[in-house]
Amino acid sequence: MMLGYLNTIQVECDQHLVNEHIKSLTQYIASEAKTKEIVWEYQIPELGEGGSCSLFGELQKEPFDLKSILLKNQKTIEHELFECMNALTKIVTYVSQKTNLDWFGIYQKRFVLSETELVKLAYHGAPSRPLFPLTSEFAKLSNNVQVALTKKGRIINDIPKYQSSGGEYYICDPKVKSEVCLPILTASGEMLGIIDAEAFKVDFFDENTLALLIAACLLIPNYLPA
Repeated sequence: MMLGYLNTIQVECDQHLVNEHIKSLTQYIASEAKTKEIVWEYQIPELGEGGSCSLFGELQKEPFDLKSILLKNQKTIEHELFECMNALTKIVTYVSQKTNLDWFGIYQKRFVLSETELVKLAYHGAPSRPLFPLTSEFAKLSNNVQVALTKKGRIINDIPKYQSSGGEYYICDPKVKSEVCLPILTASGEMLGIIDAEAFKVDFFDENTLALLIAACLLIPNYLPA
C-alpha cells in the first residue's frame, strides 16, 4: 500500500522511516496518552476578496459547528464519531508535538449542503477556513484543493524562493515559509481528503518530518467518520 501511495502522490521518501513512524503513531493512538479535547466548534476568520483566503485577526462571530456537519450523514453514529474524532485529534497532537509545526490540519472530502468540499476535522494552529470547495476553479487559488483534485503531493521548502523563480503559489499567511500538502487516499487510490502542514521557517521539512506526515496519511483513512 505504501509504495502504491508514494507512486500516486509522486513523492519519494524512505519507506523504512515511514514504517517506523506508522508503528509509533499507531501505538500513540491506541494509548491512554493525554491529548487535546475534541473540538466540535471552532472560531473561523472572515474571508478575503473572492472568499479564497482568511483575514487573520478578524474572526466571525459565529463558530463553525463541525458536529452538525458530521452528523448530517445518516450513516454516522454519535459514539463512533467520537472514537474517530478522538483518534484524529491524537494524530494532530502527535504530529504537532514531534515536529513543532506552526500549523497542521486534517481535512475530509464530504458533501456539504449542495457541493463536495474539504471539511477541516482537526487541526493545530491559528484559526483558518473550515471548508474548501472541490472545484477546478478554486484549485487555482488553493493548494489544498489542487492536491485533492490531482492526488499529487506538494512540498515547498522555500516559498519566497519558489515564487521568485516563477512558481505559482497563493499566499494567505505571509509568515508561512514552508508547506507540505498531501492527499489522503484509499488503498485503491480514491481521494478521501488531505493533510496540510505549514512552518514559519524555510527548509523545515526534512525526510524524517515528511516520513511522519506520510505515515499519518496512511493511517488517517482508518479513522475518518462515515
